[in-house]
Amino acid sequence: MATLRLTATVLDTPDPPALAAFYGRLLGYETVEESGDWVVLRDPGGGSGLSFQREERYVRPVWPASAGEQQVQDHLDIAVDDLPGAVAHAVAAGAVVEEFQPQETVRVLRDPHGHLFCLYLPED
Repeated sequence: MATLRLTATVLDTPDPPALAAFYGRLLGYETVEESGDWVVLRDPGGGSGLSFQREERYVRPVWPASAGEQQVQDHLDIAVDDLPGAVAHAVAAGAVVEEFQPQETVRVLRDPHGHLFCLYLPED
């Protein structure tokens, strides 16, 4: 049987280098590959990475979902140990906190290009 290993999640964006720079600041990931249309970030600690590909027709999703609008197809979950501190760090890096927050121990944010991600406190 073939071996399969997930190495990255890929986000579409009209500006891969700019979005990769945001996630590099947010997560401390390093750029390991870059061309104008493609950027790959890796966790220096050895975890999986994030990749960014140019998509000129990218449309920011609407959240919460609304009929007839671009739907969220995925989002990133990022575990933190200090939720207010992590939110402040994300905002300083360029994220925006969403108005609707459905859970006490989770904060929903958007990156500069409109992709959603959640900062959350893991259950012990």
